[in-house]
Amino acid sequence: MNVATLLSNTLSPGTLVNILFILNRVDQATREDATQKLELAAQENYSAYAVMLSQELANEQADPNIRTAAGLAEASRKEDYVNRWLTVDENTRSQIKQWTLSTLASSNSRAAHTAAQVVAAIADIELPVQQWPQLIQILLDNVTTSDNVLLKQASLVSIGFVCETTNPEVLKSQANDILTAVVQGARKEEENQEVRLAAVRALYNSLEFIRENFESEDERNFIMMTVCEATQSSEEQLQVAAYECLVRIMQLYYDNMLLYMEKALFALTVVGMNNEESGVALQAIEFWSTVCDEEIELQLHAEEAAELGEAPQRVSHQFARAALPQILPVLLFLLTKQEEDEDEDEWNVSMAAATCLNLFAQCVGDDIVPPIVPFVESNISNGDWRYREAAVMAFGSILDGPNPVLLTPLVDQALPLLIQMMKDPVVNVKDTVAWTLGRVSDFLPQCIKSDVHLQDLVTALVYGLQDSPRIVANCCWSLMNLAEHLGGGDDLNTPTCALSMYFEGIVGALLQFTERQDNEANCRTSAYEALSTLVGNAAMDCLTSVQQVVVTILDRLEGTVSVQNQIIGVDESNAHAELQSNLLSCLTSCIRKLGSGVSEVADRIMTILLGMLTTSSKQSSITEDVFLAVGSLTTALDTDFARYVEPFAPHLYTALQHPDEHQLCAIAIGLIGDICRALGEGSLPYCQTFMQLLVTNLQSPVLHSDVKPAILSCFGDIALAIGAEFEPFLDVVMLALQQVGGMRAEKDNWELMDYVVRLHEGSVEAYVGIVQGLGSGRKTHLLAPHVGSIFAFLGMVTTEDTLNEPLVRSTVGLVGDLADAFPGGELKQYLSADWVMQLIKEARSNRHYSDSTREVARWAKEMVKRATSSL
Repeated sequence: MNVATLLSNTLSPGTLVNILFILNRVDQATREDATQKLELAAQENYSAYAVMLSQELANEQADPNIRTAAGLAEASRKEDYVNRWLTVDENTRSQIKQWTLSTLASSNSRAAHTAAQVVAAIADIELPVQQWPQLIQILLDNVTTSDNVLLKQASLVSIGFVCETTNPEVLKSQANDILTAVVQGARKEEENQEVRLAAVRALYNSLEFIRENFESEDERNFIMMTVCEATQSSEEQLQVAAYECLVRIMQLYYDNMLLYMEKALFALTVVGMNNEESGVALQAIEFWSTVCDEEIELQLHAEEAAELGEAPQRVSHQFARAALPQILPVLLFLLTKQEEDEDEDEWNVSMAAATCLNLFAQCVGDDIVPPIVPFVESNISNGDWRYREAAVMAFGSILDGPNPVLLTPLVDQALPLLIQMMKDPVVNVKDTVAWTLGRVSDFLPQCIKSDVHLQDLVTALVYGLQDSPRIVANCCWSLMNLAEHLGGGDDLNTPTCALSMYFEGIVGALLQFTERQDNEANCRTSAYEALSTLVGNAAMDCLTSVQQVVVTILDRLEGTVSVQNQIIGVDESNAHAELQSNLLSCLTSCIRKLGSGVSEVADRIMTILLGMLTTSSKQSSITEDVFLAVGSLTTALDTDFARYVEPFAPHLYTALQHPDEHQLCAIAIGLIGDICRALGEGSLPYCQTFMQLLVTNLQSPVLHSDVKPAILSCFGDIALAIGAEFEPFLDVVMLALQQVGGMRAEKDNWELMDYVVRLHEGSVEAYVGIVQGLGSGRKTHLLAPHVGSIFAFLGMVTTEDTLNEPLVRSTVGLVGDLADAFPGGELKQYLSADWVMQLIKEARSNRHYSDSTREVARWAKEMVKRATSSL
């Protein structure tokens, strides 16, 4: 079988697009056979394989579909092929690159487009290692000197792909050449609109690494002129691409935009927002959403700087506030552009306008209220449902941002009418009303008077559970917000709350609704989430109802377990798993709320949970949810959980033995901490296995780095639980902590810096547990050989720029623990270090720190004073 036949029978795994005509043309067995043969060819002789594919791509007589498959096979699976490619001899690689570059001039647009992808794939491998340095110049020449329109277009597409896939730092040195090529193609003088479109898209991808060019006023002016002119094209796709460029420019170069906003962008974007083509209008709206995003962030930075008595590094130009009189009327008009049968999952102009209005409200605050009120008042009872819905949407969109004092009388006036509008005959209106009531419940719950509005509001929302799925979802969200703001909160001792008299009715309605078999628009999931939130915020006078919810949830969970083996098909399996997850989440909330009151049904709960761990072994997500429920039960039962540890521990061990499933592994580690805190010394029979698995995971190259700080913290939980019995594990843990303590991160590597901070937090928590645990077991002397390294670590931590309040609090607490553990003056040389008292002073005097941090600092100061004054 030749290569053309093989390619026609398969798609390379990981291809960049789905070639559906091939998938439909061959059966699965043929496809798999062809894939295996191509893979075998790549493994046996990659050089020959790559040559074969590039020849087929360059073959003008070949079927276009086969040429596309060849190019995609060559461009895909970078991780697998990068090393293979670099081991191919230079002559072969040069020949392949030449064939690929020549294909850019192909009269077949699909082949040329695929060749552009291949060029980018090779460039992504070679450019970072200083190979193929002439590529950008070749592409530049194709754009600036060739008369072949197809070649110019494909070369610009290739530049765009290269800019998109290659690290910007690699391309920085060639920014001038790239910018020259794309601006040349994007100018209005370019007659071919396809070439111009490819150039503007390439410019979009190059914007991040042409910062130095953009800092030059002349070059910036030319770039902005080129992009602005492209927004005036008669071609919709080109207009969309140009506005996308403006959005990206605003994100990257906000500080440079003052002149252009005044001269052009205000007017251009207003015209764009009014464009009849939705693609253009969406991008023009997105431009102003981006302006608001930038200015909201700048405002937050300014507030933080003011708190520190500093000037902000960057200043807001207040574009949104200045543009409000011009932009707001357009947004309000666009709110009325809904369609009755619109797909709620498809982003449209009215949705974009509502989002933009919401951002404007957050950005300009009180200024948005006066012009909105007349629009709402004149349209909220309009006979045309579009204007009614737009009025409600406008009102709901401005509830976050302006001063609540200004909004409260407006909400007081509007709330009765909004509740009444839950009976509007148009689904779209009711949906937006339910959403707005949720916003009121979230941002202005003080407006919902228990003796005036609450009964009618709850009745309307419960009534809405019988409506269409999209309305149900918003009604559930509104009920969640009511529970969070008007419920009893997390406090288990709150006797009653405003929702108590409606609690049983709401719970009954939610339980009835969740009996449905389908989950259209995630409405059943939304109802279970509302039920969980309601239960989690129940007051004491509702606990009887919560206990009844537990029984119902357990009945349903048993039903899901009994039908586990009858599940057929992926969709049915996923739906079943989602239902179990919803039930488990609700059960967890009930357990947390009932606390020790759940003991009467604890045996039944654990029986069901253990059964689920057995039957749902292939669903790691279900195992995670079961573990979370077990964790809540552990905390609720405290020492009474001891009787369940033996049958449960094997499942915990299994989870810890699969570090590749890092989320499950992290939850399992948290469960170990829960068990140790609950059982204390009673956890000792399991600690040998716990420690063995934890140390193995800490050393695992497979385990996600996010989990490792939790392991360090868990060492402290175990040490605190078993006290003196931690001695056999001490040396290996202290060695691990010393190794972690030596980690550093470069200051410009924020991701690594964050990880190192979390490692340090986990280390300090481990030390705290070890010091306190050995102290309670009267074996503090075992720490003596390690005191020097502990203080060296703490001294290093206090010099880090990333020191935050939690780390300050735990570090100060650890200093106090050590001083308390060695009161006889043994640590005087360490405790007398300058950084010790400076850190304690910082924790006591920093006005941004909490009372708990200051209290820990006061206690630590006394311990240090006592330890250093002892003879």
